[in-house]
Amino acid sequence: MLRPRLRKLRFDSKGLSCPHCSYERQEAGLSPGRFVRHGYYLRSSDGRWITRFRCLQCRGSFSNASYHPFLGQKKRQVNLELWRLLVSGVSQRRSAILLGINRKTAHRKLFFLGKLARLEHHHFLLQRAGIPRKLQLDEMETFEHTKCKPLSIPLVVEEETRLILGLGVCRMPAKGPLAEISRRKYGFRPNERVSALRKLLKDTRHFVPEPEHIRSDSHPYYPPLIRDLFPKTIHKTVESRRSAVTGQGELKKVRWDPIFSLNHTAAMLRANVCRLIRKTWCTTKRSDLLLDHLYLYVVWHNRQILEKLGPRSTG
Repeated sequence: MLRPRLRKLRFDSKGLSCPHCSYERQEAGLSPGRFVRHGYYLRSSDGRWITRFRCLQCRGSFSNASYHPFLGQKKRQVNLELWRLLVSGVSQRRSAILLGINRKTAHRKLFFLGKLARLEHHHFLLQRAGIPRKLQLDEMETFEHTKCKPLSIPLVVEEETRLILGLGVCRMPAKGPLAEISRRKYGFRPNERVSALRKLLKDTRHFVPEPEHIRSDSHPYYPPLIRDLFPKTIHKTVESRRSAVTGQGELKKVRWDPIFSLNHTAAMLRANVCRLIRKTWCTTKRSDLLLDHLYLYVVWHNRQILEKLGPRSTG
């Protein structure tokens, strides 16, 4: 294989620092050590030539890919495509078949991409922090492994833009005819809805300290939490409406829905996250991976909306 000439290699040394001694020098109040180019290597995952550097202070070597989040991955070229499939109603197993990777690889990458999505969503909230907003609050329901183990998904959405500001996943006891069956087969199941709602509202308060108003349905859990965490915010409650067939039960069978932004967003979640679709065999086995999957969709959803709103939407 012909190696390219070193002078023709493109690299960006801006912002690079030695991973071996930069932290110690910073703690000691010294300036970062200088470094020079020190060869190159061919990365097998995507066939790119990566430039290496040597630190003149500690004589350690590193590359301009040492700080990349995909460091050490052999299948980094499928990360973006896997993200797109998982937020388009495709399951993990089918995504692995379409991409030609092992099912375990798709499972591990979902865990990894979920962490990146959380960081991306946090950065998105920092950019839009402090902007007065009208919020809508409600919960979705799904289950893990069986309908006897239901899960609640609290959701906060901007009323005017339908941007998702936050969500969570928590356990809840079964209701109706399944309650007795659930207790007999799986024992007592705690109700974590109040603690999950409080955590979600606390996280929202860091970026939206005083929203104009918060609109929700008339569930008794919401008023005391909103009064406690948002004492100056007006809480508007609406009567729960009958569900329509479309939107998998999230959209309401009325001409005008006061919390349409949230219900429409919840319907899009059910349509694009395969494990949330009603009457399906693609069920959630772990609630933490469900949250990672939801954050993948949150980042994709907010990006698509921001592109439609234009550059002024970042405030």
